[in-house]
Amino acid sequence: MRRFVAAVAIAFSALAASAQTYPAKPIQLIVAFPPGGGADAAARILAASLGEQLGQTIVVENVSGAGGTIGTAKAAHAAPDGYTLFVGTPSTHGTNVAVYPTLPYDPVKDFAPVMLIGTSPFMLLASPAFEAKSVQDLIAAAKAKPGQINYASYGNGSINHLVGELFASMAGIDVTHVPYKGSAPAMADLIAGRVQYTFDGPAALGQVKGGKVRLLAVTSRTRWSVFPDVPTVGESGVPGFDAITWFGLFAPAGTPKAVIDLVNAKANAALQTPAAKEGFAQLSVEVVGGAPDVLAKQVRTEIDTWVGIARKRNIRISE
Repeated sequence: MRRFVAAVAIAFSALAASAQTYPAKPIQLIVAFPPGGGADAAARILAASLGEQLGQTIVVENVSGAGGTIGTAKAAHAAPDGYTLFVGTPSTHGTNVAVYPTLPYDPVKDFAPVMLIGTSPFMLLASPAFEAKSVQDLIAAAKAKPGQINYASYGNGSINHLVGELFASMAGIDVTHVPYKGSAPAMADLIAGRVQYTFDGPAALGQVKGGKVRLLAVTSRTRWSVFPDVPTVGESGVPGFDAITWFGLFAPAGTPKAVIDLVNAKANAALQTPAAKEGFAQLSVEVVGGAPDVLAKQVRTEIDTWVGIARKRNIRISE
């Protein structure tokens, strides 16, 4: 027993010592999606400013595939020493749990939340060829023609698929989901009028500002600073509707608390640098920051929401 106690004491002493010298080498920041997307852009903005705060290089590694599950699993099973961090999203820590029969990671047990980086709403976008000029118009059209109004998504089980199903469920409408292989073909068919509406994030701002699609509402509980005159879905006939996209900074479970606390403090400081503020503003992401439990609460909310809607609408991805 004494040997066991001594061994535990030595182990904790080693962890404390490593936390005091952390970081002593470059840090890997894993993104579970390809370069060029929102998660990748957010990771690179944060990596530059956080690296300066920590005094170490942070290298972004894109490990994409299988809806983000491959990269997320790699991060989950990395050594919990603070030298692997991860940028999670509603997909990696919400919808994947809801739609995949099995996952190679547990979004709660395998990760230590560090900080909620920022959030953005989705936009409810209509085709210019669609007669609906408002959320109320869309709902009325769908109720007048059950099953004949189509909405696009990035693919079966994707985040905007589930947002679309949440909307249909809460609005009480019967619409047809049309899955695409990514956002580009979905947007192309929306502009062409082959589908009537979709939900998309800040990546679609160019099409909105260019007048190629019609912005009916945003999906957050409160109005978006980017379009302060555009109503929310909740105030447009679907009370209580709330769906956002977000980026969170995680570490593998078991990472020493001293390291988590240090990275959290430095990441919060990083968000306040001019470079980070400008970068996230260009992404139309509203920075959040705060303690790790802010991100932990967001993850619990995401899982509860999307597991519930996936069960209700019978959404599963076959393996």
